[in-house]
Amino acid sequence: MESTELSAHGRRQKKIRTAALLLLGVLLFFTFFSNTLESLTLPKVTTVEPVNRRLELTLEAGGMLRPVSEAKLLNASGWKVRQFLVQEGERVKKGQTLLLYDSGPAEREVEDAVSLLEKQKIEQQTLQDQFIQTYMEGDELQIRKARRDIEAGKLEQARQAGIIAGMRERLAREQQLKAPFDGIVTKLNAMEGMLSAGEPEVILTSSSQGVQFDFTADAELLTGLGVSVGEPLEVEIVASEGQPARSIPGKVAEIKNAQALTDSLSGGEDSKAGDISRREVLVKLKDASLKGGEQVQVRLKKLSLQEGLVVPNQAIHQVGGRSFVYKIEEQRGALGNAFVAREVQIRSSRTNGAESLIETDSLYEDEMIILESSEPLQDGNRVRLQ
Repeated sequence: MESTELSAHGRRQKKIRTAALLLLGVLLFFTFFSNTLESLTLPKVTTVEPVNRRLELTLEAGGMLRPVSEAKLLNASGWKVRQFLVQEGERVKKGQTLLLYDSGPAEREVEDAVSLLEKQKIEQQTLQDQFIQTYMEGDELQIRKARRDIEAGKLEQARQAGIIAGMRERLAREQQLKAPFDGIVTKLNAMEGMLSAGEPEVILTSSSQGVQFDFTADAELLTGLGVSVGEPLEVEIVASEGQPARSIPGKVAEIKNAQALTDSLSGGEDSKAGDISRREVLVKLKDASLKGGEQVQVRLKKLSLQEGLVVPNQAIHQVGGRSFVYKIEEQRGALGNAFVAREVQIRSSRTNGAESLIETDSLYEDEMIILESSEPLQDGNRVRLQ
């Protein structure tokens, strides 16, 4: 009897253990299943590892050569152009007359001024006759007055003669336009018989002092490449009809500020655009075969002096004036590992347009950073790796 009761008790204990194990298995199954379902709803991300190296910087720019010596010639008098004595493309010598102006109104002003001087001379003769008459009468006060009138008349005549001389000098100077140096007439803006529209009537250039061109580039890129005033640059002359491509040494003559370019590294909706400083670079070349008008290119490639973590620009975000990347933080657990996006602040960066060399305190070469995400992220979001 006792043996039968023990046997029944053992069976009950076995059933209880079996049921408990079965329940635990079911709980574990649903726990894993729910975690799997939850992971499928997490943002899907692709990652890359930052690489510790120097950044490859490349500068590519182009332009058109123009002579260093260029004169924009105009007549400030505003007279009409009477006749052009040269044509576009014509070579001229220093001092050669390029065009004549209609100086008729100015010539009539000179004639009026001369007539006024003649009238003053006649009035002076009248004053001298009056002085003789007054002197004969012996009135001392009238004699002194007559003398003063004669002296005043002489001063007026001298002043008027000076005015006429200035008018004639201006007339001789401005009724024609002369070349200030040997060169080529590249442009004629005015038309014969028409008033100047405020633009130079003649543009004259000369390649005797060399040729030049300019281009605009990011200030940060120029600094990284070490481009400064006096820096030698190899300039490629683009091939044209009858002229093969060739390289000619040039030199940076000037670097000045240019209009800032508004851009963003990440390009996402949550990014904030910033102003990229720009510089205008003037390059001069001296070669007797270059006349201006040739197309040129500059290609310069160097490694940055600084070494650090290089990441794709696509991984960098800008929000509220701060730059950062998301790195993957792995959290180990009993039911599996979880992956969390952690924001890593960037103190400074230098870019070549595709990649950036960044400075940060909490990112290392063997860690993973998020390159793309299926959904917008925030610091602490769980993600799933693609």
